[in-house]
Amino acid sequence: QVQLGVSGGGLVQPGGSLRLSCATSRSTLDAYHIGWFRQAPGRGREGVSCISRSESSIYYEDSVKGRFTISRDNAKNTIYLQLNKLEPEDTAMYYCAAGQFGRVDLCLRESQYDYWSQGTQVTVSA
Repeated sequence: QVQLGVSGGGLVQPGGSLRLSCATSRSTLDAYHIGWFRQAPGRGREGVSCISRSESSIYYEDSVKGRFTISRDNAKNTIYLQLNKLEPEDTAMYYCAAGQFGRVDLCLRESQYDYWSQGTQVTVSA
């Protein structure tokens, strides 16, 4: 059974940083691609970043390129999303998800994923 536990959200001022964590098992990391998604009030869920199970492919949504970084710590069985230079528009509930699919270049699509974490709230406000 795939289990995903997310943490690290909070309230931060514009320009600040947060690090989100998605904890799971080694078997999940080896078998599933992992994606980070977010959903702001009144909006649909959008893909933010994703990393392939082989760690060879990483993708970012255009608005977060250069500000967010996804990484994987195999010793801790955790996927991180480092959020830097945060903007009010980044305010949303953030989720991680696991999926098994062939085309890794489609990993920012919500429909590719089978398992979802609970959300963690990120609020960017002065």
